[in-house]
Amino acid sequence: MKVSVTIKCVSCTILPALILILTGCRPGISLFSEQAYQQAVTLKATSLRFMDHAVEPYEEHAVEAENLLFEIEKAYEYARGRPDNELSTRQWEILKDPDRNLLGGFIHRWQDQGTLSPVFVREAKGVISDAFDTIIGLESGKIKPSEVP
Repeated sequence: MKVSVTIKCVSCTILPALILILTGCRPGISLFSEQAYQQAVTLKATSLRFMDHAVEPYEEHAVEAENLLFEIEKAYEYARGRPDNELSTRQWEILKDPDRNLLGGFIHRWQDQGTLSPVFVREAKGVISDAFDTIIGLESGKIKPSEVP
């Protein structure tokens, strides 16, 4: 009788520990995606170059602005569709939000004001560049699929 109690206790201890070990080895964040990385780098360069036009009337660049926002939306949807990718998804949400002070807010402000000052554009580019760097760094820091044991 004592042996079966001991066996039960051992199995009650080993099984949960084994489950914890096996699930603990799974990455808590999605694996690296070359597509997500390239998308972020390309959108950063495109966005920063496009922002230089904000010293000109918005109407002259409205179609380009909508196209850029659409590309940002696609990047957000790609990030959102990947499993365990909440942090990257949240960064894209913040970047594209028209009520925030990143790319979405910059374009919204440009649209409202018609033109933006060169000083404002230069300062905004620094902040938006940093936001893209956060997204790029987050992706490049992920485990590559080839490195998964």
